[in-house]
Amino acid sequence: MKFSRADDYPLPFVRENMMGPSSLVILEELTRDLPLRTGLKVLDWGCGRGLTSVFLAKEFGVSVTALDLWIPAEENEARFREAGVADRVTAVCGDGTQMSFEKESFDAVVSVDAYHYAGFRPGFFREHIRSFLKAGALVALAFPGRRKDEPVPSEMVPFWNGEEAQMIQPACRWRELFSGEIGGLRVEEMRCFDRAWNDWLACENPYAAEDRLMMAAGGDRFLNLLAVTGRAV
Repeated sequence: MKFSRADDYPLPFVRENMMGPSSLVILEELTRDLPLRTGLKVLDWGCGRGLTSVFLAKEFGVSVTALDLWIPAEENEARFREAGVADRVTAVCGDGTQMSFEKESFDAVVSVDAYHYAGFRPGFFREHIRSFLKAGALVALAFPGRRKDEPVPSEMVPFWNGEEAQMIQPACRWRELFSGEIGGLRVEEMRCFDRAWNDWLACENPYAAEDRLMMAAGGDRFLNLLAVTGRAV
């Protein structure tokens, strides 16, 4: 599987701003069949250091609200200026569970490697995101999951414990959570797993170092990447 769009971005810039498995690679696969177009307003929920927001603005010409809890808006604004998309991307530092946007503000919500941190709770999408989306808004989420519907494997217990064990769920569990909330719902295993993870594990990042330990313990046998797509109902 080729990732020509993701590979267009300067590698030093990408590696410096990665916060997990390559968000550009994941987003390229996630958006391949999505009807994103110039003029749409997109909420990038949990944008991290803004790589996904840059990609959305450059590749589709959409207007992006880049929301993240941990990265100051001023830092992301500087990156957006550097990337030449400051006129199309607005950085917001805030809690994705306490958003104060106008109702029905967005034509789409996109989230890469972030939604599972809070969205594993029943009713989360309806209670915390749906009201800010227009009827029929595009929904495109990607995050790690379990390959099988089984208890946490013994090899992963040191890494998936407490609430983290609840975040990493199999596809069938996510279908249950989104049932009735997303029309035309599709929950599918992504094909970019190896590429996205290899890019991340090659980074000189302390969190990547921790993940190398997890993968060495067999994480690639138990983890996958899931794509959730559909439209808000």
